[in-house]
Amino acid sequence: MQNEDPFSVRVGTFFLTMGFGTFILFVLSDIADQPDFDFLFGALLLIGGGWYLRRNKVKPAPSGRFSLLKRLRKDGIKGIKPAGKPVEEDDDEGE
Repeated sequence: MQNEDPFSVRVGTFFLTMGFGTFILFVLSDIADQPDFDFLFGALLLIGGGWYLRRNKVKPAPSGRFSLLKRLRKDGIKGIKPAGKPVEEDDDEGE
């Protein structure tokens, strides 16, 4: 499988991964009752930079999977016909 993402998108993914890892280190340091806020600030910078670089990622073309389900959901109740004989309504309900 060939990766067609631009270099900046791949670097952004790397920064996001490192940012989440750094955030986990901050949480673990907080659990140990020795919070190191350098981890928190570093995580915020890495996640922010990763998001900035990754925001221009091109969305993949739709694959067409589950097209029947999507069509049924889009049509809603209108596309489904009730089973059995239709019930006839009386116009003389109040008499």
